[in-house]
Amino acid sequence: MDFNMKKLASDAGVFFTRAVQFTEEKLGQAEKTELDARFENLLSRADCTKNWTEKIFRQTEVLLQPNPSARIEEFLYEKLDRKAPCRITNGELLGQYMQDAGKDFDPGSQYGSTLIKVGECERRLGGAQREFIQTSAISFLSPLRNFLEGDWRTISKERRLLENRRLDLDACKTRLKKAEAAEAKAASVPKARLYGDIVLAEQELRVAQTEFERQEEVTRLLLEGISSTHVNHLRCLHEFVEAQAAYYKQCHLHMQDLQKELGRFPNAFAVNSVHSMVSASPPLPGGLGSPVEADTLKIEEVQAPATGTRKAKVLYDYDAADSSELSLLADELITVYTVPGMDSDWLIGERGNQKGKVPVTYLELLS
Repeated sequence: MDFNMKKLASDAGVFFTRAVQFTEEKLGQAEKTELDARFENLLSRADCTKNWTEKIFRQTEVLLQPNPSARIEEFLYEKLDRKAPCRITNGELLGQYMQDAGKDFDPGSQYGSTLIKVGECERRLGGAQREFIQTSAISFLSPLRNFLEGDWRTISKERRLLENRRLDLDACKTRLKKAEAAEAKAASVPKARLYGDIVLAEQELRVAQTEFERQEEVTRLLLEGISSTHVNHLRCLHEFVEAQAAYYKQCHLHMQDLQKELGRFPNAFAVNSVHSMVSASPPLPGGLGSPVEADTLKIEEVQAPATGTRKAKVLYDYDAADSSELSLLADELITVYTVPGMDSDWLIGERGNQKGKVPVTYLELLS
């Protein structure tokens, strides 16, 4: 108990001495041991690394998981060393809703079947997103978190210890100066006692200087390790970019496949648009617009001429689904014609030596 009380009293005395030294330095009443320029540069570089790593880490978390409640939940599971439950992505949930709606509406109808196809694609996109999140969390987020919670905490602890050693050193320097000043001014004080004070102050100064230099070297080595941290984070950054590129590529392929599947029914939108125009248009001269007139208008809008060749302007890009079709680029001009027995939704398109089927609704027929 006595030992503990003595230790507490000693620690309190050291704390008070450091507080006095720090206050006097701030008031300009005491000198401060300055670190060399290279060490200061290391400190500045370390602070910069910590600040930006923290910002990048937080924003990457938001990118991968925009829901703050979900992030907190995952953080708690991680701290409890428990595996978080597998969370369904928004894309997967949307895809499930679309598929269920398509089955409920009628899988045989065009709307129902299209909902099912789009739903399948959305679920694949959601699955790709989940894989990207998991990969990025392991290859990019974890190293950043390990630095902030591991290496940086160690650096911060050693820096605080170095600051304490510096305060102790400067306090010893102050005591030695006061002892030397007292010896010079107080001639009436026995020199033996004054000399003893100076010897004690010099001894404390040597010990404090040794401890400060040792701690400075330890802190310097840790700060120089920031370069290795940058190399490691650079490798992780490359892995993050690769994962992101693979994710977007996979999404692009899924969407291309979906477009090709939907492109096999290219007249759906045109037919619906024409029916809407007919139902919304005023009566034609000579009476109300009849179903026959509506059908005639639809044929004129989407079908090619029965015979002969015509020029056509491509309205949208189109990727050929197989070798029998011709890929199209928006705004290009091609030659089109029909052949006997051919589906009215398609024409034969020619571009130089290339030839293949093209969907009518992707074209604007020119006179």
